[in-house]
Amino acid sequence: MSDGALVGVVLVSHSAEVAASVAELARGLSGSGAVVPLAVAGGTEGGGLGTSSELVAAAAASVDRGAGVAVLADLGSAVLTVKALLAEGDELPEGTRLVDAPFVEGAVAAVVTAATGADLDAVAAAASDAYTYRKV
Repeated sequence: MSDGALVGVVLVSHSAEVAASVAELARGLSGSGAVVPLAVAGGTEGGGLGTSSELVAAAAASVDRGAGVAVLADLGSAVLTVKALLAEGDELPEGTRLVDAPFVEGAVAAVVTAATGADLDAVAAAASDAYTYRKV
């Protein structure tokens, strides 16, 4: 991590409402730690369901503080959109990583961990570990 900068988190969903709600939940549960740079890329530019590479790129740029950007995506084409942007190489900030994690639980874990000042590897690991959370 560079000079105390926090890892940014981007939530990519087919729905603007879902992305915003998960971001609100994650921020609300992150406690009194540092305010994590958090942005959403939900739906299309026109407000419909879908995924927009332009919205994803803008969200990632808006949270980049030099410590990396963890991107969590909800479903199929959202994941493919992020993978395509990463493959292009110049559309997302350096240090952007697509994290394999459940969307809601992973988002909460990523934001809570980033708020502690953890690096990108730790944020990604915490989000991915959310797959192991048992509910019964």
